[in-house]
Amino acid sequence: MKRIFFAVLMAGALASCQSNQKNETAQSETAAVSNNGADHAAAVPDKDAPVITWERETYDFGTIKQGEKVQHDFKFRNTGKTPLIISNASASCGCTVPEPPKEPIKPGAEGVIKVVFDSNGKEGVQDKGITITSNANPTMSVVHLVGEVKAN
Repeated sequence: MKRIFFAVLMAGALASCQSNQKNETAQSETAAVSNNGADHAAAVPDKDAPVITWERETYDFGTIKQGEKVQHDFKFRNTGKTPLIISNASASCGCTVPEPPKEPIKPGAEGVIKVVFDSNGKEGVQDKGITITSNANPTMSVVHLVGEVKAN
């Protein structure tokens, strides 16, 4: 019974996150259309903009025991022509904490976003998305920590 309740709860949370993401996308598309071309130049990606190229976009931590912490460094390279500035890194839940670099990443240079997932109170299959906002093209990208947490 406990597992069924948890599965239903997780499905509802996942559906809510996807619904919010669709709403945000629809709102940004509506805002872009409502400008009637006034800021058209800003909407066109700069050919010299920074580009984040991830070494790996998904890290599978396998199976861990409930209460363990997982740390992973998401490595990336700025393959664009101007410095990359990461303005925000946020996780899909408070159990996952990302730490982006504070300094700009020069063209051709590498950077790391450190992520720690605390499995305390978690059970079952986990997929924690980390959304990175920057001045890159595209401005948002998502990396994932995935795996399974076994109850003690």
